[in-house]
Amino acid sequence: MTYERNGGTNVPPPHDIPHYHGDQVRVIFVIGAVLLIVAQSTGADLPLSTFSTVISAVLLVVAAGITNPAQFWIHWANAFLAVYGTILFGMMAIDNYRAGISIFNPSFVYVEMLALLSLIALYFTTRTVRGLHMSPRF
Repeated sequence: MTYERNGGTNVPPPHDIPHYHGDQVRVIFVIGAVLLIVAQSTGADLPLSTFSTVISAVLLVVAAGITNPAQFWIHWANAFLAVYGTILFGMMAIDNYRAGISIFNPSFVYVEMLALLSLIALYFTTRTVRGLHMSPRF
């Protein structure tokens, strides 16, 4: 069955796919990429070099741009990016807190926000992978 409003593809509209959260992951990744660039440009202490920060932002935006329900592999790539971000920024946020850095320090706020965004993206990506894996259409 083809769907004319989707350009004649065999991909059903997103609301017909149980547990598909690619749209939410897409938004979270773009917000995370913007936050990375803003944090780095304002001098925040991130666990990445300037080059790595820009490359990470580009990877997040590219992953967001190609996320769709028809390509199963991208959701695994999204899961990898979310796991990596959660571990990287989560560990730094915890280390900063234990070191006594003020929770009002901009670097702490940026790192904490990036850790939480990565964790939320991981949740939605995991639900998407699970939903697509269990779906008889995919």
